[in-house]
Amino acid sequence: MTAVLPALAAVPTSLSDQVTDGALPLAVLVAALAGLVSFATPCVLPLVPGYLGYVTGLSDVALEQRSRGRMVLGTLLFILGFSAVFVLASMFVATAGRALVEHRELLMRLGGVLVILMAFVFLGAGSQRTIRLPIKPATGLAGAPVLGAVFGLGWAPCMGPTLAAVLTLNLAGDASTTRAVVLAVAYCLGLGLPFLLIAAAYERWAPVSAWLRRRQRAIQVVGAVLLLVVGLLLLTGGWDALTQWLQIHLISDTEVLI
Repeated sequence: MTAVLPALAAVPTSLSDQVTDGALPLAVLVAALAGLVSFATPCVLPLVPGYLGYVTGLSDVALEQRSRGRMVLGTLLFILGFSAVFVLASMFVATAGRALVEHRELLMRLGGVLVILMAFVFLGAGSQRTIRLPIKPATGLAGAPVLGAVFGLGWAPCMGPTLAAVLTLNLAGDASTTRAVVLAVAYCLGLGLPFLLIAAAYERWAPVSAWLRRRQRAIQVVGAVLLLVVGLLLLTGGWDALTQWLQIHLISDTEVLI
């Protein structure tokens, strides 16, 4: 028995392997930042009060006076709804990527070109549109997850630039389902956490919203620069070089217990 334990301890889980791989932590950070940038876009930020009102039930009661617990719960269900859509989309891309694994380098470079093009779209070249789905979820908590799913599907073109970067980052690794889910969850946390914080302290939302609106263009520029950097790294092969450097200098000597 004692001889078996060291052998088991020496076999890392697949998630541990990916965490210590060096590429995943960097990709997770980029994915979370992409989610934050998506939240601050003109097609999401102005609609926050409407979503919060919808998930708590349409009524004449001002949002500031509604039940804090109900608003937080409705927002969590809303986040779960769009998270399911983005996780499934990421898993689909991962499945397609594994089928073309022998062309990984080509896919990574093509993805880099796509991300660079999306950076210019993010800056205003072309248009970022939404899709109107013929679905009207019920108001209140029961319809909150469905509203989240509708948001994920209908607003995907608007959030396309940042979402494309996250999906491409999965192809830059081993295109595993685990990696796909981790990156999608990181993106959803970046996008969903502001919704949750606002629901928990809505009375403070007005000044925060005004501050973000005044800096919306600057946020878009920062997001575009982030996309350009990621796109260029993927296109030139610098992403692999950077993750190898992280592996050697920052992660190799760190033991991750999962």
